[in-house]
Amino acid sequence: MKSRSSGRVSTKWIPIVCMSSFFLGVLITIRMWTPPESNSQLISSRRHEQELQIVAEDCATKKKPVQEKDVMDEIYKTHESIQSLDKQMAMIQMELAASRSSRELGLSVGSSDATSVLPQEGSPRKKVFIVIGINTAFSSRKRRDSVRETWMPQGEKLLQLEREKGIIIRFMIGHSATSNSILDRAIDSEDAQHKDFLRLEHVEGYHELSAKTKTFFSTAVAKWDADFYVKVDDDVHVNLGMLATTLAHHRSKPRVYIGCMKSGPVLSQKNVKYHEPEYWKFGEDGNKYFRHATGQIYAISKDLATYISINQPILHKYANEDVSLGSWFIGLEVEHIDDRNMCCGTPPDCEWKAQAGNVCVASFDWSCSGICKSVEKIKFVHEKCGEGDGTVWSSLF
Repeated sequence: MKSRSSGRVSTKWIPIVCMSSFFLGVLITIRMWTPPESNSQLISSRRHEQELQIVAEDCATKKKPVQEKDVMDEIYKTHESIQSLDKQMAMIQMELAASRSSRELGLSVGSSDATSVLPQEGSPRKKVFIVIGINTAFSSRKRRDSVRETWMPQGEKLLQLEREKGIIIRFMIGHSATSNSILDRAIDSEDAQHKDFLRLEHVEGYHELSAKTKTFFSTAVAKWDADFYVKVDDDVHVNLGMLATTLAHHRSKPRVYIGCMKSGPVLSQKNVKYHEPEYWKFGEDGNKYFRHATGQIYAISKDLATYISINQPILHKYANEDVSLGSWFIGLEVEHIDDRNMCCGTPPDCEWKAQAGNVCVASFDWSCSGICKSVEKIKFVHEKCGEGDGTVWSSLF
């Protein structure tokens, strides 16, 4: 009986012991596995840290382009400053070299020629707008007279054009192979009458046009400080007002080469006009020249004329003068301007353009490399295609 009673008592305590053990286990588990902060607090804290990181990265991302833009602006400004300094240094070097070239040229010519070509020692070069050199020959007296009677002012008008508009016009010519020949005396007499020649230290000859061109630019740069230097043949009609207006549009450009650009064939056959003895330099037979202005008329800016003056002894001469000039600018930072108004045809071509309000700068016949029979025909061209004698005086440039 006693044993049964004690067994019953033990059974009653079993649920209590079990419950106590359960709660004790839960308490121990919580103590062991729960961190000081609650799970919700931990999640919130980590989320806050992630948000701060994202905001920081976003700020850095927004700040970076601004910083890069500032750096690029500074680099660009520095580059512009360097370019400006380079241009200023180039101009100073050009002026110094031109002055040195002037002195050397003055020493290399006779005293009588030096006074006619160069300014007196210590006197500055005259500042002008354009110097126009009209290429002519000993045998071209009639051509010169036809130019004087049409588009080129004479006498007091020529001096007035220099004073008021800064446009210098001269017939450029060298000397004969024989000293003080009858040809030279004839030019001296003509110059005494019209006072419109620029005598060059150059021996005249058809195959020496490239050398004559170099000498013209060197002599003109030594005598006048011009914005532009123009070469034109004595069988070409020119509208001075239109020429000046056209060049004025390019006045702010430092190195420009203006004319009717072409690229003719390199002629390797001998005994043909415009034969190129150095044809092999231009590649295979049938190749063309590089782009260059046709020789009837072209203009170059002061920097380019000064470059020719400085480097005259080492500039290579090809058979054709216009090719030679173009070759001197290959490899330089030069802007080639193809202006078709500088190579209009004779009437009716230039006449139609003038009637349409598009007055030509220069007119000639391609078939003759100038105005065909210019002595007889240039007056007709002037009447039909001329801008009017008063245009150059009223033009603003």
